[in-house]
Amino acid sequence: MRYTTHMTLPAPFSTLRLPVIGSPLFIISGPDLVIAQCKAGIVGSFPALNARPQAMLDEWLHRITEELAAHNRAHPDRPAAPFAVNQIVHKSNDRLEADLATCAKWQVPIVITSLGAREDLNTAVHGWGGITLHDVIDDRFARKAVEKGADGLIAVAAGAGGHAGRLSPFAIVQEIRQWFDGPLALSGAIATGGAVLAAQAMGADFGYIGSPFIATTEANAEPAYKEGIVAGRAADIVYSNLFTGVHGNYLRSSIAAAGLDPDALPEGDLKTMNFGGGNGSKAKAWRDIWGSGQGIGAVDRVESVADRVDRLVAEYAAARARLGI
Repeated sequence: MRYTTHMTLPAPFSTLRLPVIGSPLFIISGPDLVIAQCKAGIVGSFPALNARPQAMLDEWLHRITEELAAHNRAHPDRPAAPFAVNQIVHKSNDRLEADLATCAKWQVPIVITSLGAREDLNTAVHGWGGITLHDVIDDRFARKAVEKGADGLIAVAAGAGGHAGRLSPFAIVQEIRQWFDGPLALSGAIATGGAVLAAQAMGADFGYIGSPFIATTEANAEPAYKEGIVAGRAADIVYSNLFTGVHGNYLRSSIAAAGLDPDALPEGDLKTMNFGGGNGSKAKAWRDIWGSGQGIGAVDRVESVADRVDRLVAEYAAARARLGI
């Protein structure tokens, strides 16, 4: 099945089976998940900081590159989708330069940047032939990212897992599309193939899906976390800035298990955000307090990535058929 977009997308996206990017999940995304996503025909991604110590990033990229190349040799009729590495550009990330150099060594095809936009980083990625996509929560940040050389944008709308924005997906996409015609992914409670088609209908090129992939066999998440995704509904998501200093969405059950009242959380402090290589035991977000988006009501089981993507493909086709397109 072929899908269409509003524009001609850069070459790395030509092998996609479905217009979906698997979002980089802190702690959870590793080579097993990324390779499975790419083989299933969607972009797989992981945060560079998941590879600890820093030298492990080279090992991960070696494995991902080799396994996807082997898949492509064995299946020239259905090559793997490209992969992406997420770089946290926040000033507390003391690994950024080393991680970027490792990405350059392996010529990572897509680099996703978050919490800061840097022109020199975009230039470096372009130098090895890669493209950059930047996370944004509103139009102002989107304009800054493109001014600094980002090739595409990821609109992080209300309802997304992790560091989510506050804007309706309709609002943020329509504002960006008034001036930007480059690659645009939409994040925010997208958990079905129909939602992917809806994202395209409003002007995005891709659905950006994270939380449903937590509940997969390849995800590096505790069984209780996976089951929490399966059992959870939109009402079980709490929006708070307590845990990292930036507002994000988290599973209510994990907050309660940590001995906190999900309905009476104090305000956080931006100074608590720390993405340094020595991130220690005090950083409980993501490890003990589990991130999740509002779309998890559509997740009813833990299954393989291949099965989840097959389901998305079938739902996408069914949505197109309902609309007669």
